Amino acid sequence: MPVHHFADMTWEEVRDVERSRAVAILPVGAVEAHGPHLPLGTDVVIARGMARACADLLAARGRDVFLLPPMWYTAASFAEAFPGTVSIAADTTRDTIVQIAAALGAQGIRTLAIANAHLDPVHLSSLRDAVLVSERHGAGAGEAARVVFLDLTRRRSAERLTDEFRTGACHAGRFEGSIVLAEAPELVRSEVAAGLRPVPSSLSEAIREGKRSFAEAGGARAYFGWPADATAAEGRASVEVLGEMLAEAVLEGGPAGETGS
Repeated sequence: MPVHHFADMTWEEVRDVERSRAVAILPVGAVEAHGPHLPLGTDVVIARGMARACADLLAARGRDVFLLPPMWYTAASFAEAFPGTVSIAADTTRDTIVQIAAALGAQGIRTLAIANAHLDPVHLSSLRDAVLVSERHGAGAGEAARVVFLDLTRRRSAERLTDEFRTGACHAGRFEGSIVLAEAPELVRSEVAAGLRPVPSSLSEAIREGKRSFAEAGGARAYFGWPADATAAEGRASVEVLGEMLAEAVLEGGPAGETGS
């Protein structure tokens, strides 16, 4: 089955797709500081790669897939102090996704998969809330599409990703830098990255301790981890794993990452 780039289609082309088994994939990220070496749009670069990899796998399984335009703006409270970060209210993110799911459902598209690459805790809460609201609306004829959200902060997801990701020190570090090198190498300031010292402070631990910003968590330049060690090869492998996990969540028939420790 083909992968359809939704915004590039005409309405008649969408009409002619058998939509009852189709999956729409929404890449979600943020415009926020990612160190002195990665672009503000890093999360969307990652989310697009994840969405594409997932779409290819679902298409190979016989599903029509619509790749939606990315959602660029969401809550980014941890990075608000850095120029370039654009943070909006979490309720806006939740409501936008709920309304997208409703609009797709009204057209007969039954599943909306969120390819999320932004791990700010306020943002993640908004995605979880969107799943719950959409579930209450149902996924029957003319009702909201089922929302599938892969929560990468859940242990069962994180265990399949890289060593750095599992440490929690993974904002603009080796994990994210590798994916941007694989997906959009022209956007990486490689000479700057090569000179950055490691910042091994765990963001996940900082969040549990009540820290509320990158600076409080030890990331004075808005990065964590080992950015100088990023490679395109690691990035390509990570994108494939992200795509596999999201495709599995879609095919399992329910939201992913909402159970387990």
